[in-house]
Amino acid sequence: MCNVCGCGDSRIEGHSHGHHDHDHDGHHHHEHPHQHNDHHHPAAERPQSVVIHHHYHHQGDVHHHVHYTLPAGALPQQATHGHHHEHETNHAHAHSHDHAHHGDNHHAQHQPERLDTGDLHYGKGEAEVHVAGVSQRQLLTLEMDILGNNNHLAAHNREHFIANRQLVLNLVSSPGSGKTTLLTETLMKLKDHCACAVIEGDQQTSNDADRIRATTVPAIQVNTGKGCHLDAQMIHDAYHQLAINEPGFLFIENVGNLVCPASFDLGEASKVAILSVTEGEDKPLKYPNMFAAADLMIINKVDLLPYVDVNIEDCITNARKVNPTIQVIKLSAKTGEGMDAWINWLNENRQQL
Repeated sequence: MCNVCGCGDSRIEGHSHGHHDHDHDGHHHHEHPHQHNDHHHPAAERPQSVVIHHHYHHQGDVHHHVHYTLPAGALPQQATHGHHHEHETNHAHAHSHDHAHHGDNHHAQHQPERLDTGDLHYGKGEAEVHVAGVSQRQLLTLEMDILGNNNHLAAHNREHFIANRQLVLNLVSSPGSGKTTLLTETLMKLKDHCACAVIEGDQQTSNDADRIRATTVPAIQVNTGKGCHLDAQMIHDAYHQLAINEPGFLFIENVGNLVCPASFDLGEASKVAILSVTEGEDKPLKYPNMFAAADLMIINKVDLLPYVDVNIEDCITNARKVNPTIQVIKLSAKTGEGMDAWINWLNENRQQL
């Protein structure tokens, strides 16, 4: 879990808000699915909370602001967080969170494992991550809260996808692996035979969504701002903005990142990890969670093999060390080599819906 996951702003392009059971009338709306710190309860009893603000602007854009509020003692020193929103409707909303911290042993700093070489490993604690001033137990609780909420909405997304008989794939990779090129070439082969749609994730710009729309396939851009991954809420909003219900394919191109997207279920049928030959054969060992979560690894840009020092078989061996059942397809989206195997995989999996 990343200590900034969910903390960024996200914008869904052209979104007029497809949530069920909401009526906005073009005004701002706030949801607070939490209780602010209650002074009637001792600090130790206050639950960790997730504060979510939905801002619905008259232009139709959606911004998600997620604040993680830790209980008393979570931070090394006293912290006060306040924020205030003023809107054209003359509605003002303000709230603050005050935390007192007492520095007991329960919140002791997580110490890294020190290897014989002098290297430091911060991923050996219970939470397998380090956040300054926050205990491993608190990180585990926070992660369970965040992922629990996400997984609940992912299950809701999955119900929609299954009901509409749509094969939904979460394409994950590091930046520059060739995801968008692979996706555009894939759509050109599929779009005349069945319905296709795309949800594009990036921190900023609509460049990739524009490339998809140039194929005439509908696409929605989701910009995550400081966020490092897509989550189930973003997919829910974008899916209803697309308003697609025909059987076919929905491709989700996640933010370029081999870490955080591994933890977040979006409701997809499978994660597909795309790895360029230029990245080297050790990436599955360096980023094991992603390859463990994927059903398929695509090794892209095989046309560059004569020019790079990489052993594909070693790459496959490394991937199967962390995920013995992972399937592998080698291809070049640029030259078309191996694309038939990828299209066959897609059609076979769709027929199993």
